[in-house]
Amino acid sequence: MNQRTRKRAPRRKQTPDFPIRIDKLSHEGRGLAQWGERMLFVEGALPGELVTVRVTQKSSRTAEGVTKAVLVPSPERGQPACRHAEVCGGCSLQHIPHEAQLVHKSKTLDELMTREGVSLDRVKKLPTLQGPTLGYRRRARLGVRWVHVKDRVLIGFREKGSNFIADIDGCPVLDQRIGQSLGLLESTIASLAQPDRIPQVEVAAGDDTLAIVIRHLEALCETDLTTLLTLGQQTGWHVYLQSKGPDTVTRLWPSTGPERLAYRIGEYGLEYQFAVTDFTQVNAAMNRKMMVQAIDLLELKGTERVLDLFCGLGNFTLAVATRCASVVGVEVSKTMVERVLHNARHNGLDNVSAIAFDLTQPIEEQPFSRESWDTLIVDPPRSGAKEVLEALPLKNIARVLYVSCNPATLARDARILIDRGFSMTHLGIMDMFPQTAHVESMALFVKRASNG
Repeated sequence: MNQRTRKRAPRRKQTPDFPIRIDKLSHEGRGLAQWGERMLFVEGALPGELVTVRVTQKSSRTAEGVTKAVLVPSPERGQPACRHAEVCGGCSLQHIPHEAQLVHKSKTLDELMTREGVSLDRVKKLPTLQGPTLGYRRRARLGVRWVHVKDRVLIGFREKGSNFIADIDGCPVLDQRIGQSLGLLESTIASLAQPDRIPQVEVAAGDDTLAIVIRHLEALCETDLTTLLTLGQQTGWHVYLQSKGPDTVTRLWPSTGPERLAYRIGEYGLEYQFAVTDFTQVNAAMNRKMMVQAIDLLELKGTERVLDLFCGLGNFTLAVATRCASVVGVEVSKTMVERVLHNARHNGLDNVSAIAFDLTQPIEEQPFSRESWDTLIVDPPRSGAKEVLEALPLKNIARVLYVSCNPATLARDARILIDRGFSMTHLGIMDMFPQTAHVESMALFVKRASNG
């Protein structure tokens, strides 16, 4: 039989590590330098530093790399709070002192606004909302890998510029109910019959309870189940198992009692219940401060009809409901809509409605697009809210509160609102993700009088 032998594509040669001087900082907090005809983005490098770089990716115009050694450090370089910071990719800015991180994020937001032609001359700068810089992270997806050569399991985040799991024995940024117990989790997974068939562990925490979801590619034996049950009993963690998709998540321990986790916003007397797989804000302390600032900016009198777009499980919806006549939340997930309505009932709120709808789709046939609203809240994903802000009638809306996790799309959408008759009156960042390059921000837009 004549068989053609498929030729293997030649392996690309790895660019040898090399020294380079960093010119400036990118909006994402990476060092920037000109490398031949390419712009080189270097994680872990600061302006003015001479660093040794390992290139991890390159195209015709750009390249990405990680700092392997700092040959001439910047006087602005700080001491990371975590001894694994140089290797672990869970955080990207620990080499920058916290105050400098905030300055950089605020500057990034301003520059992106200016790039979109949004004037900040008459905008009141909100004070930067701050909370704990360590131990704040309540949600995480931790990679798990059995490493044969080390005869052990590694659990943690990916290494910088790599798919390998970083070899860490703790994480000061994670909720400390688990952040300093990764060694225990590691030894427990290693003792299972097939530790190489456990690809990840998800962490979700409420005010009172922390839960882990263990993804397993093969069925667990009775001994494994006993081992994981014992882990839950020893730590107090709720232990869940996941064999396939999110709908296969089931609780192993405890076997009885409420399955929902919860967080509370005491300022409004609210308790939010959520499932371990639901999206919630990572930073609970910052979430409370964000909610208080949002309600203050909206200046609700109790008579308003409020539309809350991208409402999630009702984070803003319920808080606003304590201060307005009625509020309608819109979210793509039917599960989240059910969670909004459940939490409204749980908190005795009868002025809350919720709709399941994809806000990137045309809204003309949706009832909420034809109703009259006084106040609009927008809290979109990183892609922003361009489609709905261009299509939604805004005639009677007096105030728009925009909460953003991406300053680039906030700046773009701010331009849309300004062109549609609004003025930005307030703008500020929120330190929701300290030690990382994520920029969370809040902006208030008020209808200009001349546009009625």
